[in-house]
Amino acid sequence: MSVACLEGPTLIKFVEDSNAFDKCVDQQFDMLDADRNEVLSRSDLQVSPGRFSSMEYELQSKEEITNLYDTLFEKFDADCNGKIDRKEFKSLMAEIMLAKARGIGQ
Repeated sequence: MSVACLEGPTLIKFVEDSNAFDKCVDQQFDMLDADRNEVLSRSDLQVSPGRFSSMEYELQSKEEITNLYDTLFEKFDADCNGKIDRKEFKSLMAEIMLAKARGIGQ
């Protein structure tokens, strides 16, 4: 097991570094896109939900996970097609990482 210590400003710089951040987003998107159709559906995320988030995510009830998906798709599925494309996923990842950065602080 490895441990990484990050400060909020470091995480913000990472998100702002388009080359590094885009590479990370692409790797994560490809890992989640189980059927390789270039969009993420709820079924893609349900194939292996532990890959999407932390250990706490795996301990949530099915209802809590459904509520999480509802929130994610409502907020980030900009074209309301029931799928999250690579651009929408990048927006999702940026918001999550920046929220974590603000929470970490100095």
